[in-house]
Amino acid sequence: MDALSKIFDDIHLNHSEYIYLQAQGDWAFYSSENTTFIGHIVLYGNMHIEFENAESQNKIKVDLCAGDIVLIPAGLAHKGSNRADHKVIEALNIEPLFDGLKQEAIEFGHGNNDKTLILTIRCQLDAIMAKPLINALPPYLHIKNAFSDDAPEWLKIGLYFVASETQRASFAGRNKIMDHIISIMFIECVRDYIENMEHENNWLNALIHPELANALAIIHSQPEKAWTVESLAETCCMSRSKFASLFSQIVGESPLAYLQQHRLRLATQLLRQGHFSIQQIAHQVGYSSETAFSQAFKKQFEISPSQYKQS
Repeated sequence: MDALSKIFDDIHLNHSEYIYLQAQGDWAFYSSENTTFIGHIVLYGNMHIEFENAESQNKIKVDLCAGDIVLIPAGLAHKGSNRADHKVIEALNIEPLFDGLKQEAIEFGHGNNDKTLILTIRCQLDAIMAKPLINALPPYLHIKNAFSDDAPEWLKIGLYFVASETQRASFAGRNKIMDHIISIMFIECVRDYIENMEHENNWLNALIHPELANALAIIHSQPEKAWTVESLAETCCMSRSKFASLFSQIVGESPLAYLQQHRLRLATQLLRQGHFSIQQIAHQVGYSSETAFSQAFKKQFEISPSQYKQS
């Protein structure tokens, strides 16, 4: 299995929910920061979105029109409105409106002009396992003109399935179907983003790098093995020194540091699932002893594996 496929397996994108937002006149809504994956599809009308940028204290602004999609992988806090210059209009909090798969549109706004219909989707994911992917992606992905003839075929098919599934009378199996559809669309969006990236040092570039991709796939699919820099270099048909230098340059950390980080992230997932003892988990993520695993885990997360499991 390739690295990107394994990463999406580990993220566990699931529990999809959606709401229809029917806005008209002057309107605004907001979504507070959370650990979910959020997407807005503008079915008709226009929308202005602002993201808070905590690092620069500046707002990131995006304008969308009918057929545009904005995906927010990290669930950043944002505000949507019909225009950018709203000062005093009260914004609708959409967070408590999600309750599974809703058919009825939520109407809000002041006035009768300029109607906008937005399909908003929210999915749960494993935020710890998704951390490398989230950190490598921009705050949002903006897909323009998804309904046009020039849009990628996968996007048009995905939107067709989303639209048809949300309008079907039968709810049987809908949760699972929506989880699969949203996962496929997210993966395709990430693939499209990677293919159009500038050639720079980025974890995403390592996933498709002709030499490094094998090492990342091995690390994510077989973390329990006693990998060394030499053995990882062999999977890429490279010398130890060249592999170590290239890996550090593109990924941003050494191969063994990355391996340890992945093992510990995977351990948090196994601890939360509660199916295995700490000793079993230690061996599953590549530690020869429970003591060594516990020490590394506590150094990383500042609590012991047993405390994490209980919490």
